[in-house]
Amino acid sequence: MGESQKFQLGTIGALSLSVVSSVSIVICNKALISTLGFTFATTLTSWHLLVTFCSLHVALWMKLFEHKPFDARAVMGFGILNGISIGLLNLSLGFNSVGFYQMTKLAIIPCTVLLETLFFRKQFSRSIQFSLVVLLFGVGIATVTDLQLNALGSFLSLLAVLTTCVAQIMTNTIQKKFKVSSTQLLYQSCPYQALTLFIVGPFLDGLLTNQNVFAFNYTPQVLFFIVLSCLISVSVNFSTFLVIGKTSPVTYQVLGHLKTCLVLTFGYVLLRDPFSWRNILGIFVAVIGMVLYSYYCTLETQQKASEASAQLSQAKEVESDPLLSVENGNGMLGDGGPKAPVWASNKDLHA
Repeated sequence: MGESQKFQLGTIGALSLSVVSSVSIVICNKALISTLGFTFATTLTSWHLLVTFCSLHVALWMKLFEHKPFDARAVMGFGILNGISIGLLNLSLGFNSVGFYQMTKLAIIPCTVLLETLFFRKQFSRSIQFSLVVLLFGVGIATVTDLQLNALGSFLSLLAVLTTCVAQIMTNTIQKKFKVSSTQLLYQSCPYQALTLFIVGPFLDGLLTNQNVFAFNYTPQVLFFIVLSCLISVSVNFSTFLVIGKTSPVTYQVLGHLKTCLVLTFGYVLLRDPFSWRNILGIFVAVIGMVLYSYYCTLETQQKASEASAQLSQAKEVESDPLLSVENGNGMLGDGGPKAPVWASNKDLHA
């Protein structure tokens, strides 16, 4: 099996793991928050990250991966920024309507595209841009209902979008710059993310819910779902870093909207949530956008691979031309030195 096939299988596995684990944790957290009344989302996320770090520490002790320390300031800044972005997203949900919060999540893709274009000179073809517009339009139809605006909520949403975009771009760039795996980056950044959220979590949750997380009645059923949520989060956090590292922040956001559509569908099928023609139409349009995005990405990847192999073969041919010309007696002595064969010089002119 070639390296490209292994990479494709690894990417498909990462995408599948991300979808399954994310949909599972949403269903678990919905039962925890909606049914059991545990509404402390930020504090719960800090526990998720703490359990993830402990799990990775056990994996390191079992030598399932290698610890690779690198720039400590970069890790600390990245971890704190990730924690802040999660807190801001939760604040955005608390101070805005659900519809406006969904618009905030939709804004992450165009913001990421803009930042990568401006600061990393990354080019997005018109086909990719068109597929993203179709996707966002479909998710907007399916999820956005009311759009109640307020100054504080809008400001928090803007900060949430910017910090989330930068954090996800950093996830990709740090892995490539320092040549670390997703597991190695997650292991080193988890403590900073967990500490940031553990410090601000109870305060934010108290502000949003008017309840104290430490005074909550932790029944055995609540504890069971908290533990289950934390265990699933290990897979969610790992697959998030894996997907962004193997693909791109934009692809991860596209995958996130696929999860949203799946959650809506599962909510209707399993939990009998309200469902309308708008939801059905929106999901259908969003799926078309995702299929187009996947198709155009695959097409462009294949084109780049064929261009790279063509350039490589051309470079090898150029390197071997002088040897071939001497062996075939095409190199001729003239006024003071060997002359290049006519066919070789013509090829250079047309290259």
